[in-house]
Amino acid sequence: MGEIVGAALLAHVPTIMLPEDTRRELNHGEDTTLVAGLGQLRTEVFDTLDYDTVVVLDSHWATTVEFVVTAQDRRSGLFTSEELPRGMTRRHYDFPGDPELAHLIASKADDHYTWITAIDDHSLPIFYATTNLWEYLGKGLDDKRWISIGVCQTADMEDNLRLGRALGDAIRESDRKVVLIASGALSHTFHSLRSLRDHEAAASEHIFSPEAYAADVERMQWFAEGDHAKVLETMDDFYRHKPEARFGHYLMMIGALGEGDCTAKSTQYGDYENSVGTGQVHLWFTTPEGGYPAPHRTAHDADVARQKGADEPDLVAAG
Repeated sequence: MGEIVGAALLAHVPTIMLPEDTRRELNHGEDTTLVAGLGQLRTEVFDTLDYDTVVVLDSHWATTVEFVVTAQDRRSGLFTSEELPRGMTRRHYDFPGDPELAHLIASKADDHYTWITAIDDHSLPIFYATTNLWEYLGKGLDDKRWISIGVCQTADMEDNLRLGRALGDAIRESDRKVVLIASGALSHTFHSLRSLRDHEAAASEHIFSPEAYAADVERMQWFAEGDHAKVLETMDDFYRHKPEARFGHYLMMIGALGEGDCTAKSTQYGDYENSVGTGQVHLWFTTPEGGYPAPHRTAHDADVARQKGADEPDLVAAG
């Protein structure tokens, strides 16, 4: 029986890929703490934790009619960002995939009334929400598999949670020890092009608005307390501050971890920082005593179970 052995909400901002002297130039002589934070996370967690596979919930990979999970046996090549080629050019990546787990995740789509496809095409693009974090956390650990799941741009909160529930079920049915990474930001509004160079420093005073800053700080406090229920209850409020990918990366992660029943508390690595208006932070969620609760079921899942003659699962309200 597989298990989720850790989870994280991590910043993948392009700044972390710049040379140190460039980073300091942008930040009034100081380095961003996001780089040191990833280094500490690598040393304290990824180099010591017993795990087989990392699943990246990639907020930069937008699909439309379904969720997609990578199913290649290996992904390798040179990555140049179409968004920021000056900062991310011909960066080498090379890591094994996990086709067996990818197909198992896709097989759970019907159970949760959603759409998930596993794709093994080696020409499938890769995105820096995956590669940037692999460079810091996975490079050199050649026995660790990495796969990615994109956010679906037509998905709402319930759809994202359903993906997470399917992911959680698949992991538990597998023999894998898995780390989940929700790769993306908190609030995510950029300053305009003509003004953003005045806001490239990491200090939180450069977050797009005081209201966005306050919303991020509030949620970081709830994460520290393990109050994921509160985060979910207030998603409509948070949407006003445009979290990256409508916070799909976090919602998919927490769907796999038991949603509001999850009490995993966060440990912060590095400071909460600005990136041209957006809120960035590294949070590692410590596995609660007894492990993560099983994924929830929707009312439709109960209908599916009855039709299949299975035992009726516990119900939670969809939405």
